Amino acid sequence: MKTAQQAYDVLINDGTLADGQIVLDLDGYKIAVKSNSSDLIEKLGTYFAHCLGAGEADCTVVAIDGPAADLGVEFIDWKREPGKTGRKDAFYDLDDGRLILKVRTGMMFLQSSDHLIATGPSLENDNQVINYINAQYMNYLQQDGALICHASGLVRAGKCLGMAGFSGGGKSTLMLKMIEAEGLSYLTNDRLFIKGAEATGIPKLPRINPGTILNNKTLRPMLSDDYAAKLEALPVEELWHLEEKYDVMVEDVYGEDKITTRAELGGFLILNWAREGDEPLSIKRVNLAERPELLHKAIMKSPGPFYQYKDGSFFMDTTELDDQPYLETLADVPIYEASGRIDFEEAARICLEELPW
Repeated sequence: MKTAQQAYDVLINDGTLADGQIVLDLDGYKIAVKSNSSDLIEKLGTYFAHCLGAGEADCTVVAIDGPAADLGVEFIDWKREPGKTGRKDAFYDLDDGRLILKVRTGMMFLQSSDHLIATGPSLENDNQVINYINAQYMNYLQQDGALICHASGLVRAGKCLGMAGFSGGGKSTLMLKMIEAEGLSYLTNDRLFIKGAEATGIPKLPRINPGTILNNKTLRPMLSDDYAAKLEALPVEELWHLEEKYDVMVEDVYGEDKITTRAELGGFLILNWAREGDEPLSIKRVNLAERPELLHKAIMKSPGPFYQYKDGSFFMDTTELDDQPYLETLADVPIYEASGRIDFEEAARICLEELPW
């Protein structure tokens, strides 16, 4: 297996696709999605309802629902980020493309300049198909010079507050607590792109754990009363680390016109707090150049195995990330650090009432 065309011919199986497609219009960049499963197309259409469009697409993703594929190649594990354990992604580089394997689910993806295909139990793992579709927009943004940040974003009066945090720091929880305020809209949940003074989000809805739902009265109806009671009976530590994801359909929950695609970057909040903190919550302005650990561990994000440069080559897990473009882009942006004890109520109040952004 040497070329993307050879891999595509095998992965596409019999090539029979269901009637119809969806087209995402992402600020003028259009992605068409086709599949052999009309049920998958329907699910994806519901998920991406807020950004559906029409017309000629810039790229086409084909999602094949079926058994996990076996191409007989030897995949190499993609190196996890510091603090992360277990096998997640593996890759195999072709002459003109890359195969990416999701180890836990068996989903396989072909990334190349000419062919974009997701295959395996796609209907069961539709979230991975969603991520793959978003990866194409992320590639477009980065090829255009945008920097990827591991952050969520909210918009008020045309300005974005980016929110980054150490792993499990609660940025989604804080964002969903704040978004209920009048005049705020959702930009992005886990990947924020910055270029110049502009922040751009991707069409990825908040994906949260049960603990976030239990402690938010607006989201609580997402759980049945019986299941919510079972979760409330769990030890706090067990509930905090429970990995069970739910998608928040932002416009269904918070109303129409609650999603924004781009905004001026007005500020950045870094959540460097702890549940067992000895001191009460404090939010203070900091200088990133003097606190490089905040930039490296909270804001900067690897492009990952799906990132393909304009020349067709791929990002590698051995590539060192350069912090200088981030420091230059964020030089004039107010950066705040939340330290002390985790307090979502007070953090939301300070962000909404005291921080200039």
